[in-house]
Amino acid sequence: MNRQENGPYNIFAETEIIVEFYHCDPMRVVWNGNYFNYFEAARRELLEKIGYNYDDMKNSGYAFPIIENSAKYIGSLQYRDKAIVKAILEEYENRLKIRFEIRNVKTGLVTTKGVSTQMAFDVKKQESCFVSPQILIDKVEALIKGNKQ
Repeated sequence: MNRQENGPYNIFAETEIIVEFYHCDPMRVVWNGNYFNYFEAARRELLEKIGYNYDDMKNSGYAFPIIENSAKYIGSLQYRDKAIVKAILEEYENRLKIRFEIRNVKTGLVTTKGVSTQMAFDVKKQESCFVSPQILIDKVEALIKGNKQ
C-alpha cells in the first residue's frame, strides 16, 4: 500500500466484521445506517492504537462529538459476508478527521467509503475547542515518530 492509501501520517487500524442478520434489510443487504456502526468499530480500534480511547478522552476532560459524517456506497454487503473495515487518520491538530474504507473479504472489492469529523469539547468549560487538546497531539506525534523509525 502506498502512503496515500494509509493517510498522511500512516496511522490506521483495521477490524473484521461479519454481517449479521439483524444488520440487514428485508432483502438481506446491509441497511445503509449500519455502515456507520462498522465505521465506529474501526474508529474505536484506531483510537486504541493512538492510545487515546473514549475512556482516556473522558478522563482527560474532553469529549469528541461527531460534527460531520458521510458515506459513499459503492457496492453492498449481504448477510454473512465478512468485511475488513479500515480507519485512517487524516487530521488531528484542529479536529479529528478519519477516513474509512470497507472491503469485502471474499471479493476484495471496496463496498463503502466514508469520512467522519470530530471536534474536541472541553467538558468542564462546556466549550468547543478549535485546537485539539495537547494530550491527543502528543500521542499522535509519538506514533508518527515511531512510524518513521
